[in-house]
Amino acid sequence: MKLPPARLAAFLAKVDAGVRGVLVYGPDAGLVRERADRIANSICADPRDAFRIADLGAATLAADPARLHDEAASISLGGGRRVIRVRDAGDGVGSLFERFLADPPPGDSLVVVEAGELPTRSSLRRAFEASPIATAIACYADGRRELEELAREVLGARAITISGEALHYLVDHLGGDRLASRRELEKLALFAGDRGHVDLAGARASIGDSAAVTVEDVVFAVGEGDADALERLLLRAFQEGEAPVTILRAVMRHFQRLHLTGSRIAAGESEMAAMQALRPPPFFKVQDRFKRQLGRWPVNRTVQALEILVQAELNSKRAGIPAETICREALSRLVRGASVQMRRAGQ
Repeated sequence: MKLPPARLAAFLAKVDAGVRGVLVYGPDAGLVRERADRIANSICADPRDAFRIADLGAATLAADPARLHDEAASISLGGGRRVIRVRDAGDGVGSLFERFLADPPPGDSLVVVEAGELPTRSSLRRAFEASPIATAIACYADGRRELEELAREVLGARAITISGEALHYLVDHLGGDRLASRRELEKLALFAGDRGHVDLAGARASIGDSAAVTVEDVVFAVGEGDADALERLLLRAFQEGEAPVTILRAVMRHFQRLHLTGSRIAAGESEMAAMQALRPPPFFKVQDRFKRQLGRWPVNRTVQALEILVQAELNSKRAGIPAETICREALSRLVRGASVQMRRAGQ
């Protein structure tokens, strides 16, 4: 079955004994691993317990299909429910899991399967979603709410407070991989110290990984209509493992800020006042670039840009065209629009 989002937290904390298989999949490899770890840890707190934990690669199962049944049928010598972890799974083992879930061995062992992005028609997804004794959990790139919750969780564990501007900055600059985001936040927590406080300057000083910088560069290349820079930066971002949906959302946030600022200027506010009203306001190093983009992207055109970006994000979550291709085409379309506007303005 598919797990409804409202039940996710409770499921991760305690898996029902009647569930024999869990598929954790999606483009955010870090979140896939984190959730699979939480499920396994809820059964056996010691991941090194060889009597209760078996760790297999999907290639191993493909070469020896009987291994899955044998591991699931084994009984822990010290007692307790066993966990069989399967890494790097794909449709090559879809039929194997379909047979396993249709006729599992006696006992209460739990198989936890990790996979990358799987289309709706995936045989592996279908095996888990159709089974009454299995669960499928999708893991997509964190949105703003999830990143805020993660930041509060990591910082709150050390009683660290954070300003609203700093939290906004973190959400805008953390990447699309859950484990990478968690590492950056843990680094920030060390920087702040127990019971410390994180302000905007502290967040900027700590969160500065190359992936975030690359995404910010992509954002400004789109706004400035720089096709050559966009292609170069997108290639680098994808090579570094940045998720296409994360890039689309970063560009979307940027155009939302352009739209909000432009709307305030149209309502009579000064350019500087409208910019400073943003939370957080544009970093001083990019203020001039942001101002130039306000001239290139009037309010009506930011609305059109946001429509393109929203549609691209929806398309990237569907089966068919690769998400990287959808992301590249949407951003290239915006760049072409910016270039036309610049030529008309004589820039």
